[in-house]
Amino acid sequence: MSLFKARNWWSTILGEKEEFDHGCLCLANVDNSGNGQDKIIVGSFMGYLRIFSPHPTKTGDGAQAADMLLEVDLRDPVLQVEVGKFVSGTEMLHLAVLHSRKLCVYSVSGILGNVEHGNQYQMKLIYEHNLQRTACNMTYGPFGGVKGRDLICIQSIDGMLMVFEQESYAFGRFLPSFLLPGPLAYSSRTDSFITVSSCRQVESYKYQVLAFATDADKRQETDQQKLGSGKRLVVDWTLNIGEQALDICIVSFNQSASSVFVLGERNFFCLKDNGQIRFMKKLDWSPSCFLPYCSVSEGTINTLIGNHNSILHIYQDVTLKWATQLPHIPVAVRVGCLHDLKGVIVTLSDDGHLQCSYLGTDPSLFQAPNVESRELNYDELDVEMKELQKIIKDVNKSQGVWPVTEREDDLSVSVVVSPNFDSVSQATDVEVGTDLVPSVTVKVTLQNRVVLQKVKLSVCVQPPLELTCDQFTFEFMTPDLTRTASFSAYLKRSYTPSELEGKAVVSYSRPTGIPRVIQCKFRLPLKLICLPCQPSKTASHKVTIDTNKSPVSLLGLFPGFASQSDDDQVNVMGFHFLGGSQVTLLASKTSQRYRIQSEQFEDLWLITSELILRLQEYFEKQGVKDFACSFSGSMPLQEYFELIDRHFELRMNGEKLEELLSERAVQFRAIQRRLLTRFKDKTPAPLQHLDTLLDGTYKQVIALADAVEENQGSLFQSFTRLKSATHLVILLIGLWQKLSADQIAILEAAFLPLQEDTQELGWEETVDAAISHLLKTCLSKSSKEQALNLNSQLSIPKDTSQLKKHITLLCDRLAKGGRLCLSTDAAAPQTMVMPGGCTTIPESDLEERSVEQDPTEQFTNHRHLTADTSRPGKRMGGLHRVRSDSLVSFCHTREHSVKLLVFQFLRPSPEPWCS
Repeated sequence: MSLFKARNWWSTILGEKEEFDHGCLCLANVDNSGNGQDKIIVGSFMGYLRIFSPHPTKTGDGAQAADMLLEVDLRDPVLQVEVGKFVSGTEMLHLAVLHSRKLCVYSVSGILGNVEHGNQYQMKLIYEHNLQRTACNMTYGPFGGVKGRDLICIQSIDGMLMVFEQESYAFGRFLPSFLLPGPLAYSSRTDSFITVSSCRQVESYKYQVLAFATDADKRQETDQQKLGSGKRLVVDWTLNIGEQALDICIVSFNQSASSVFVLGERNFFCLKDNGQIRFMKKLDWSPSCFLPYCSVSEGTINTLIGNHNSILHIYQDVTLKWATQLPHIPVAVRVGCLHDLKGVIVTLSDDGHLQCSYLGTDPSLFQAPNVESRELNYDELDVEMKELQKIIKDVNKSQGVWPVTEREDDLSVSVVVSPNFDSVSQATDVEVGTDLVPSVTVKVTLQNRVVLQKVKLSVCVQPPLELTCDQFTFEFMTPDLTRTASFSAYLKRSYTPSELEGKAVVSYSRPTGIPRVIQCKFRLPLKLICLPCQPSKTASHKVTIDTNKSPVSLLGLFPGFASQSDDDQVNVMGFHFLGGSQVTLLASKTSQRYRIQSEQFEDLWLITSELILRLQEYFEKQGVKDFACSFSGSMPLQEYFELIDRHFELRMNGEKLEELLSERAVQFRAIQRRLLTRFKDKTPAPLQHLDTLLDGTYKQVIALADAVEENQGSLFQSFTRLKSATHLVILLIGLWQKLSADQIAILEAAFLPLQEDTQELGWEETVDAAISHLLKTCLSKSSKEQALNLNSQLSIPKDTSQLKKHITLLCDRLAKGGRLCLSTDAAAPQTMVMPGGCTTIPESDLEERSVEQDPTEQFTNHRHLTADTSRPGKRMGGLHRVRSDSLVSFCHTREHSVKLLVFQFLRPSPEPWCS
């Protein structure tokens, strides 16, 4: 048990779905028993009044039946309960209960029981006052210096103070400039009422001034509560605290000094009798209740302050002496003597959690046994330690930090995408140029096997795709329940998304409290973002995909995008994206190839990936297992680099706009200060066109803010297009070098490390660092490259030349047989074995050339080399020599040499394409 948790002495839960506030709790000897023990009186907004006298047989026990002395349904909400000398002719304590329209005073007495059922308690109404105004709170005390009795003052919602001299009504006075009621307290030493007005200032009114004052509003007089004649109501003193007050309490050191404690929303004040601040304490949390009381130290006061973090702080003046954790958020706190135990802290929460606790520690009765002394065998300890370390290492390798596999017997998740569009489109606030944007319904079904807690479903898709709802919450209180979440997906903005794949992530807690996460992927239909159109004969960008099977009719692969029935037109198809661009797909009549062409390079990605995916599904249904795709054309790095430059240009433009906006904002504030100084000057001075300069600067700030927002939108759109182009380049590299799934995953992690691009961490510097790491480790050629120290701090580069050079070098290393691997042995320098006995290419002038070769032989695609180089085009040993030319330029200087590589792999002889 923690030292800083409140020790539970006795606790209970009051009622069901009842509400309580700070005025609903009181501790006093309400039944006037001879032992002087306090009783706990609790009233609720539901109208129930309960009186407890805890007698736990064991510390921490809950409430027993005998602990509740009385429970009465008063049928009216209880706003506040107080105990005092409220009945004339006697100094015995009575209970005052404040309702919204009534004040009742009761006597509580106990009858000694003659049987085992115990004593009986009853509550008898002594008198009541019906109020003409709705009450807010009340306070009591010996108003006017009376002795042996307490008077009651009630504050109404409309700002009237109603004073009752026990059974009779005395007078009522309206507070000046009243707007909202605040906390109210009475100081017996100064005979004054202290409250906090809606102007956020503490105000003090003398009782004598209230008694002889005339209320300003004569129209609100009534026959029963008639206002007497007198002078105007004047405040004694005020103090502006700058915030609303939660509660006020007055504590007296002795008869000559007292302090006014005010609990604000962020500060805690201690004031003198005349309104001067004795001290104040700034709170770092939001308080909920407080209780000051006299300290054992001379001249100091202790204060209990509860906050919304369920922590109770104990201060001695402004010094924190103790902090204890409570099981609930207290709205009321009291200290009393219960069952001969002094200083019991009683707290009450707004939902009825009543607890009696104490501070300190529990004595520990455990004594550690004596350890047997024996000699240690260090050799056996070393062997055991190595075995344990091996077990830990194996477990970390197999499982990792997060569990990879989820328990299927806990929860099953399935996603179904409707094959048809919604009859009524659910797209709202779209920015697409077409008249009607379609939407498709997605249903996520969850079925549990056991009781689950905190089940939350989150669905995400790639922008500009949008969902009508992406957050769902479920309750699985019993096993074998099925819950379904339905939502619609649509295209919101006028550009093409980088992916059609979405994710449904379900997080939940098992009955043991262990959090779990299940992820299920789904794919949206292609027709959601594009429409069929007439194919285009010419295009700026083209990609050719080779296969090892006969071409398939495009009508069978894309049934929703073709309306032609002629056999001559089955090998060509057009796609029109809702964003505005067009893509044409052609299938060769005489070879096993497919061509995708478009005016926008990044738009080739979705159609290319969709083509390969549908071809794989088609041949799987046919039972063909050896279907494969390949790419033998030139790598479109130049087109890819243009998109990188466009994205980087927008980033630099955004940085410049933000710097300029910051400068204009500083200028705007400086002009404001100058104008404020001129306006405050007692002797008028000319403005010297400062107002004109202020207006012009303001317009510049607004224009720059609009430019920054517009640039951010363009940057986000450019980043989406860059991701599409990156996906296409990764796909082409994988088909070009026949990379495995693990190697493609490494490329995706290196080229797509960010889901969102920001000015602080951008795509260029992150990808450059990842590719440099690959070139330094698994794709390194020498130990010199491994010794290269990379910059550990990522910052926006000056230009993209270094990034483009590293991407080109990565393709070169892969073309010469490099492999992507993240294992520990990948950092060792690799000796790449080249087919046909070719040597490696030196990457710098420091590497010596052992063999002089023709440059065209050094930069040949080595996957197609054959042993016989004298007869190009002839098949030998299953390898085919393809004609290829490469351009290598070396620019030598005295300090360094830069090698520029431009890959231009010539395609085989052109095939006839359908026009």
